[in-house]
Amino acid sequence: MTTTNEYTQIITDQRKEAAAINIKKLCDRKEEELFETDSPLAQIVIGVRRSGKSTICHKILRQQNIPYAYINFDDERLHRLKAENLNTLLEALYMVYGDFKYLFLDEIQNIEEWFLFVNRLLRQNMRLFITGSNAKLLSSELSTHLTGRYNQIELYPFSFAEYCQFRQIDPTDLSTKGSAFKKAAFEEYMYKGGFPELFGIRNSRNYIQSLFTSIIRRDIQQRFNIRYIEALHQLANHLLDHFGQEIVYSELAKLFGFGSEHTVENYTSYLKQAYLLAGIHKFSFKSKERIRNEKIYAIDPAFISEREDTVIGRNLGWRLENIVYIELLRRTRPRFEDVFYYRTSQYEIDFVVCQGNNVKKLIQVSLDISAEKTFKREITALQKGAAALKCNDLTLLTLSDTRSLTPDTPIQIVSIIDWLLGKAPD
Repeated sequence: MTTTNEYTQIITDQRKEAAAINIKKLCDRKEEELFETDSPLAQIVIGVRRSGKSTICHKILRQQNIPYAYINFDDERLHRLKAENLNTLLEALYMVYGDFKYLFLDEIQNIEEWFLFVNRLLRQNMRLFITGSNAKLLSSELSTHLTGRYNQIELYPFSFAEYCQFRQIDPTDLSTKGSAFKKAAFEEYMYKGGFPELFGIRNSRNYIQSLFTSIIRRDIQQRFNIRYIEALHQLANHLLDHFGQEIVYSELAKLFGFGSEHTVENYTSYLKQAYLLAGIHKFSFKSKERIRNEKIYAIDPAFISEREDTVIGRNLGWRLENIVYIELLRRTRPRFEDVFYYRTSQYEIDFVVCQGNNVKKLIQVSLDISAEKTFKREITALQKGAAALKCNDLTLLTLSDTRSLTPDTPIQIVSIIDWLLGKAPD
């Protein structure tokens, strides 16, 4: 059993690591607006590993000059820590930090029954910042055990706007050089993605493969006691290789030799809960029909092309679609909106943004609409979708085109770079 003195040593080491973070060099994140530091609610940040969850919490607390204690459970010296030891750990925190009213619990999902400890601290009016890398951890369990006493914030890897900010690329520069820099940055972003630590790493493939393996083994295998770990690896790679396509569970069960479709559904659910994948359902005005069909996207472009043994081609059109979907999640979830796709036998709408049963926006994504056939196909789909779903807010995102149309239904044609940088309506 770890002693109080051993805990104080771990906490002291972690305190020095946290103090070394230079918040002046950190990128501003849109999600910072979602924190409620004066609230008695626990501020809970969830998302994929290495997306910057810990960093954003340190940044918020230090920018507001809030004294706080800190413990990171993603430390091999704490891997045997049990819920019954948390009070001893709390004692060690007081020994290192003195009295404190704010406590930052980093990667707390590593501790079973952690929510009992959190609930007790909330009853004692402790202000908590919590991070985790598992959606199930912070949705079903929190809603059950904390009864609404939390503010949940989802954090993704850098958006393209944040990517440009970190690269010191001026999004407002309309000069030839400025436009060229933005286009070059977007070309890189489509393949390298937005994981913050990648900016200082040359071997991006090794980094992403290590992250991919860590998510599979630490956030999924350990938590859900997966027996067929290699099958899970193969399924994850297959889904990432076929991003943007509908899932057919019966075919996947046969392909990987699973005993039932139910097993494939469970494994796919685990991959989404660990924020490796993001699912999108087909739209229907009937709620029961919305869950029957689903597509899968990568949580970040890096997982598409930077994994080992990936054989996927350029697929620029689908890459654009993937980037747009994750950006829509960033923008819509804080507004309590949902995103679907819509398909009939005649046409398909890439993204349908809804609030309840109210369809607010239709978005189509196309790499290049210079060919008349492609242009007509995309415009016709939006017009038919507008009529069927009773929506007149229509956007066609392309790689470089920006203009307005006023046919039977007004359609905005917008460069995806402008849209991602917030220079066009979202």
